[in-house]
Amino acid sequence: MTAARPLVLVVVGARPNFMKAGPVLGQLRARAAVDTLLLHTGQHYDEQMSALFFRDLGLPQPEVNLGVGSGSHARQTAEVMVRFESYLEGGARRPACVVVVGDVNSTLACALVAAKAEIPLAHVEAGLRSFDRSMPEELNRICTDQLAAACYVTEEAGMENLRREGQAAERRLLVGNTMIDTLLQQRARAAACGAERRRELGVAGRSYAVCTLHRPSNVDAPATLAGVLDALARVAERLPLLLPLHPRTRARIESFGLASRLHAASGLRISGPLGYLDFLGLLSTAALVLTDSGGIQEEATVLKVPCVTLRENTERPVTLQMGGNVLAGADPGRIVAAAERMLALESGAIGTPPLWDGRAAERIAADLERRVAARAPDGRGGAP
Repeated sequence: MTAARPLVLVVVGARPNFMKAGPVLGQLRARAAVDTLLLHTGQHYDEQMSALFFRDLGLPQPEVNLGVGSGSHARQTAEVMVRFESYLEGGARRPACVVVVGDVNSTLACALVAAKAEIPLAHVEAGLRSFDRSMPEELNRICTDQLAAACYVTEEAGMENLRREGQAAERRLLVGNTMIDTLLQQRARAAACGAERRRELGVAGRSYAVCTLHRPSNVDAPATLAGVLDALARVAERLPLLLPLHPRTRARIESFGLASRLHAASGLRISGPLGYLDFLGLLSTAALVLTDSGGIQEEATVLKVPCVTLRENTERPVTLQMGGNVLAGADPGRIVAAAERMLALESGAIGTPPLWDGRAAERIAADLERRVAARAPDGRGGAP
């Protein structure tokens, strides 16, 4: 009788995970040496914020959905842990490896459960550090990397961070960026979506800016949010600015009585959340992007779109090193000045980071296959 192939369980929980996990899942499923299972914790459960992305990216529906939903950081993390542990204990097959991606609460929760169950853990997008522990994502990243037997790293700074933190050399591997794999795979489809959205919005390529805004540090304090909105209105005097509002941001704007500031800015074009292909299509032909998202800094770098990051730090320093990103914080004057500076950036001034070539998932799948094959047959302990 033929022995069962090792099972690699891939976990996603929130929208940023999908673009990073998709290429890895695809590469693993193309290999004959392992079986795969996709598990969604349900951390993001809204149709527009979750299911739409599965359709856009052509991802299969998860075989397992834990249906956790929203909650405080502690409650959400705890609920994911409880449900994931129950799934592992009741599952028909014990995974040879659990793969987590990114830095959301589900990432840390499933990492903890896997480690306590002595199932080897692989972390995709490991090593990123903002050095700002007020960010929940920073705590998730640090703890997950310490638990991981295999850390797959997007940029050289991440390798150095892990080295300083004592992660053994054999557990860290520079592979590139799986989110860029997705971007390059979907670029043609996104271009068609972007063209349609531009027609609807009445803008032409390279004649507009886009903005995303959702981090608590920018939207949870009325004075800070008001200042950022004022800065966006000033940028919109220079060129149309497309602002798809995250549900959290829209709720804060309404509760703080700031909606009038948006309506008064004639250059601002407000919409609801956009699907991945729609937003990528708009981003790819923008003259400028302003964002507090980590992933958009990376996408803008590869697309050669100048980026103003509405934060005081970034866990993705390679985007600064490539010349296409600048930190502006939440100060209105700094934001406007940074936007003017980046709009004046010369063509060709933005570089592409090493290994951001669309093949990161291939490297991860090959390494995972090797690690899983080398493990003890009882399936417990050790590195994948």
